[in-house]
Amino acid sequence: PGRCRCCCGEAAAGGERGAAWGLYLRIDRQRLQCLNERREGSGALVFRAWEERGDRAQFVESDDDEELLFNIPFTGNVKLKGVIVMGEDDGTHPAEMRLFKNIPHMSFDDAAREPDQTFSLNRDPTGELEYPTKIARFSNVYHLSIHFPKNFGAETTKIFYIGLKGEWTEGHRHEVTICNYEASANPADHKLEQITPQTHFIS
Repeated sequence: PGRCRCCCGEAAAGGERGAAWGLYLRIDRQRLQCLNERREGSGALVFRAWEERGDRAQFVESDDDEELLFNIPFTGNVKLKGVIVMGEDDGTHPAEMRLFKNIPHMSFDDAAREPDQTFSLNRDPTGELEYPTKIARFSNVYHLSIHFPKNFGAETTKIFYIGLKGEWTEGHRHEVTICNYEASANPADHKLEQITPQTHFIS
């Protein structure tokens, strides 16, 4: 009975919605970077469970100006479907969000290039507004960079929660296969190899 999904109570809907925003569990937190964060490590705090988005003790604030840049490596491949950005209902809320895929260690200089998608943001103090991505463009993401170039007029930008919605698949399967193969390589295999490609073409 615990697994029954057919009950259409609000709690069930909320639970399912929360589950959809579970990509924060797939972030490689050891390598997560937030550039221009005032407090070191605070950028990582905004990636948490959807149900915990209202915890205003955890936030990131920009330091020198209003820009923030997140470099988010995943532990596999992600199909990114949506983003939520929650801030204050004031000038510190980011006004624009620019997404870049698969450019590890981006700097603010790199952010001058054309993003994969740009969003004009509305102030969202409750974390309810979902910005859908162009899924075809974000279907094979192992690293996501999110650049917030400006806010609604304050000197610094403040973000409480960033939600990432999508699907995760284990990455690097191919590399594993190659390693195993090389480890157990023996000369007899290599003779067969010359024949194998043609059989593939026939099928």
